[in-house]
Amino acid sequence: MQETLILLAIGLAAGLASGILGIGGGIIIIPALVYILDYSQKQAQGTSLGLLLPPVGLLALLNYYNAGYVNLKAAGLMIITFVIGSYLSSKFAVSLPEHIIKKAFAVFLMFYSIKLFLGK
Repeated sequence: MQETLILLAIGLAAGLASGILGIGGGIIIIPALVYILDYSQKQAQGTSLGLLLPPVGLLALLNYYNAGYVNLKAAGLMIITFVIGSYLSSKFAVSLPEHIIKKAFAVFLMFYSIKLFLGK
């Protein structure tokens, strides 16, 4: 029951962050699953991908679309390469050792946070 409540809280936090900032999976869900629930990095990434499949973001998308903030052409074009890229990279990632995945994830977050901090 405790794990269920934690998972619900993680989902709520990620949903709130997604709606406000457009983030959630990599920034909230994966670290929370790894550090709070002791998931492996690969389990956390796979679970996050499972969560992000439609219709999770559908209602948030509708709000942004109704407010005029969705470029459907851009989204459609990115869907094509996102599907291809995520498929190919996941085939590679599942074969990598856990410590390599964790380090790559940490480097990504570090560079992204520095860019946000120093950017305009």
